Amino acid sequence: MADRDPAEIRIADSMLAIDPVEWDRLAGSADPFLSHAFLAALESSGSATGQTGWTPLPLTVSQGGAVVGAAPAYLKTHSQGEYIFDHAWADAWERAGGNYYPKLLIAVPFTPVVGPRLLGQAPELVLAGAEALTTQNQLSSAHINFLIEAEADIAERRGWLVRHGIQYHFVDRGYGDFEGFLAACSSRKRKTIRKERAAAREGLTFRHLRGAEIGAADMDAMWRFYQDTGSRKWGRPYLTRDFFGSAVARLGDQLLLFLAERDGHPIAGALNWVGSDTLYGRYWGCSEDVPFLHFELCYYQAIDWALANGRTTVQAGAQGEHKLARGYEPVTTLSAHFLPDPGFRSAVADFLVRERTAVANEIAALREELPFRKEG
Repeated sequence: MADRDPAEIRIADSMLAIDPVEWDRLAGSADPFLSHAFLAALESSGSATGQTGWTPLPLTVSQGGAVVGAAPAYLKTHSQGEYIFDHAWADAWERAGGNYYPKLLIAVPFTPVVGPRLLGQAPELVLAGAEALTTQNQLSSAHINFLIEAEADIAERRGWLVRHGIQYHFVDRGYGDFEGFLAACSSRKRKTIRKERAAAREGLTFRHLRGAEIGAADMDAMWRFYQDTGSRKWGRPYLTRDFFGSAVARLGDQLLLFLAERDGHPIAGALNWVGSDTLYGRYWGCSEDVPFLHFELCYYQAIDWALANGRTTVQAGAQGEHKLARGYEPVTTLSAHFLPDPGFRSAVADFLVRERTAVANEIAALREELPFRKEG
């Protein structure tokens, strides 16, 4: 392909209008949330649509007759379901007389998972397409959430502002299995984890179900658990019943369900996605309050399964300092922001410099709270 070949940027109005084979060729198979099946399921189930404030605008770039880049893009009329919080930016822009919404967002809806966002081999062209879409339609801004470091570096060189955040990920440091993980913990922390697991498991049985092993009744139970958690956290759960109903058929072995049962009846569940090297914990809920059961289903069983099945990391969702004592390490997450207005950009840039320092200091302090034995 010659460098001088002009790039053609295309914006579709639906993931369903995108060739699944072409999209998955660019996305690869490592991250299940970037698959055409997952993104199309969000849309066809009514979870991520214009009616919910997530108008799909999947972006593709062609050059020399071949599709070389893509991005899961959305026109957003609010900032809900993103987990990168820009509400203060929206308030400031609108107090100044502007309209912050709609904005352009490149992200996986409702999914605070770190992974590639500029798919294919032409990230510069994808960024140029996002910039053109923003400026030509006089949008306030464009944003890319939870992108990887290499992409953030490219965006920053093009003038995007890079923001730092914090998540907690489990990383296999050569533990081998859960007992090996415990051996790396201090004696006091190891005893605490054992006690928590014993208390959570008393009187309960557990099932791990993957793909076709997940029956309709199992997913019905998980939907009920998700509804309860979602209504308490967000007021209205983001995902529709139809998404849960079709998830197994559409996503197959990417799904892994942990169920806790009492006398044969499910009382709690954790729904995970399986990547090539990462287990992603996504949704949890319960119908009975059992001490430490959340930690058992969402954190300890995730570590146990990942170590037993060759996954080197566990991403267990956004926020949660309580993950530290369970072996989940603080890591820096990245987002990138394109703000065409120079005054607005300058104000946000000043804020991000201060925020980045605060995040670095917080991560350093949080690492002191990890349960592992101190060397030396």
